[in-house]
Amino acid sequence: MSNSTSSRSSKWLWALQVLLALVFLMTGTMKLVLPPAKLVSPVPLPIAFVRFIGVCEIVGALGLLLPGLLEIRPRLTTLAAIGLVLIMTGATVITAEGGAVAMASIPLIIGVLAGLVAYGRRDWGWSARRSPVA
Repeated sequence: MSNSTSSRSSKWLWALQVLLALVFLMTGTMKLVLPPAKLVSPVPLPIAFVRFIGVCEIVGALGLLLPGLLEIRPRLTTLAAIGLVLIMTGATVITAEGGAVAMASIPLIIGVLAGLVAYGRRDWGWSARRSPVA
C-alpha cells in the first residue's frame, strides 16, 4: 500500500474511531445516569447488567482513542473495538428478539463500523516488533 493510501486510510479510521467513541461515551453515560424507569429496552434486562454495559461502553470508547493518541499499547484499540463489536452483537440480538427487527439495524451498523476499526487497526503495535523475513 502506498503512503498516500495508507495516510488516507488512517485518517478515515481516526474519524471513525472518534465518531464511535462519541456514540459509546454518550450511550454509556446515559446507561449510568438515567433512572431505571427511563432505560427502556425491548427485552427487560436487570438494571445492574445495563449499568455494567454502560461502563463497558465508556471503557471501550476510551480504548478506541487513548492508546493511539498516547502511543501507549496501541494494540488495545483493536481489543476495545472487538469488545464493542461483541456488545453491539448482543444489542442487535436483544433488539431483534424484542420484536423491533428494523431497529436492530442500528446496533448492527454500529457493530460493523467497530469491526472495521478492529480490522483496520489489527496490526497497531505489532509492525515494529516483526522481524524481517529472510
